[in-house]
Amino acid sequence: MALSTYVPYHHLLFLFILFLHAQPCPAAGGSWSVLLPSIGISAMHMQLLPNDRVVMYDRTDFGTSNISLPEGKCRPNSTDCSAHSVEYDVASNSVRPLMVLTNVWCSSGTLMRDGSLVQTGGFDDGYRVVRTYKSCDTCDWQEKPNGLSKSRWYASNHLLPDGRQIIIGGRKAFNYEFYPKMSATESTPSLPFLVETNDPQAENNLYPFVFLYPDGNVFIFANNRAILFDYSKNLVLKTYPTMPDGQPRNYPSTGSAVLLPLKIKGETVTEVEVLVCGGAPKGAFVNANKGIFDEALNTCGRITISDPNPQWSMETMPLARVMGDMLLLPNGNVLIINGASAGVAGWELGRNPVLSPVAYRPDNQVGSRFEVQNPSTIPRVYHSTTVLLRDGRVLVGGSNAHDKYEFKNVLYPTELSLETFSPSYLDSNSSGLRPKIILPVTNSRIQYGKQLVIVFTVSGIVDLSSVSVTMVAPSFNTHSFSMNQRLLVLDGGVASKILGQTRYQVVVRAPPSGNIAPSGNYLLFVVHKEIPSPGIWVQMQ
Repeated sequence: MALSTYVPYHHLLFLFILFLHAQPCPAAGGSWSVLLPSIGISAMHMQLLPNDRVVMYDRTDFGTSNISLPEGKCRPNSTDCSAHSVEYDVASNSVRPLMVLTNVWCSSGTLMRDGSLVQTGGFDDGYRVVRTYKSCDTCDWQEKPNGLSKSRWYASNHLLPDGRQIIIGGRKAFNYEFYPKMSATESTPSLPFLVETNDPQAENNLYPFVFLYPDGNVFIFANNRAILFDYSKNLVLKTYPTMPDGQPRNYPSTGSAVLLPLKIKGETVTEVEVLVCGGAPKGAFVNANKGIFDEALNTCGRITISDPNPQWSMETMPLARVMGDMLLLPNGNVLIINGASAGVAGWELGRNPVLSPVAYRPDNQVGSRFEVQNPSTIPRVYHSTTVLLRDGRVLVGGSNAHDKYEFKNVLYPTELSLETFSPSYLDSNSSGLRPKIILPVTNSRIQYGKQLVIVFTVSGIVDLSSVSVTMVAPSFNTHSFSMNQRLLVLDGGVASKILGQTRYQVVVRAPPSGNIAPSGNYLLFVVHKEIPSPGIWVQMQ
């Protein structure tokens, strides 16, 4: 007997109305590639260096890693002869083991103007240690015991216009300090804001989100609120409204944040915006420790911090996410990647990995800013990392939700692999629109406020009105926050064809000051119709 296909009219009407009101499903994009199945360690911290190498490390008390130190070396006063840091070479797709002497677990760092990574703090014997890594084929970590005035564990750092870095907070550290020190007796000023934002039993203000404001002060977001802070006078200049939902966004209820692209006009940046996304609801940390895994937050807050009366505007992500990373892409879009959809940061406290990144287009209208991307097959939960590479790919590594290396009989095994996500601007069908920079050559020095002529080629048809130039500061990434991350859209962008040649040029002006672009190394891109060129390294001075 045939089955009836009759559907009542009112059911059809309901389905038609539902169809009309359904949100359009965003098209997926991007592609994934595994670079190395194992780098020997789990990349808990990650920094791109200006020679296209990436330094990574986890912690010294995870146990024996899967990569040995060279030449039979062992850490002093230890039977552990394995490495807990490596340098990854993008060009050769290979790693070289490095030796850290003290525990770098949950530390922080900054790429300094000379291209060296200065990393601060950690755990136990590493609380007050300063470590420096200057890349070369045989170089290794150099450590300075007691280089810090206070213990720094879960702190945030930022490069300042004077070339020093500010180090803010950390567990039970309601203060800040600078490195290098101006004197041996330099003070460590208190920061009551960190006391005020500390939740009993949960904290929810570790790894605060810190951004350099274009006037040289710093914006600090912790838990669910923020201040504009004059660190030289230890003075709060402005207190911003609490995010409307009041939910915590910092470790262990870990969300992420970016300073949206700074568009330079003349000598200034007239609009400064911050975007904070994801996290976990109040009580989630306590619940997770009881085996109850609350759903992650699916909201973002966006605020124009330069407004006289700034207010948060809330947006809804297509995927809820805790422990996600937010990365600025060369075309000004934001990539939200890694993380889980339930629980919090901490040992065994996250559940349900979110495998699909999401692209956020800040210049689109509200309601059309998010686009879900193609998924990875590798869960990247607690202690996963990501950085932007010079060619526009996104490097992804790490993930270890355990207090040692665990590869079997656990929900999410320790992840040693390294992979890349290639945003859709790297698709082969965009190759005809992709610029290639001819001049200046890589490692050129750029002076503040000077005119800069960039010569480039494009194999296809060029829309001269759709060309811009961006500069990206390479960030130090750990625990879902990319420290020092900023993207500058340079003033000018007037493109033209060079007469009699198949080349083009675009004329821009370099950033006006160290408040907007602290002296140091940047990746410079030409962007054509949202398709970025491979970057070149430039030194801002």
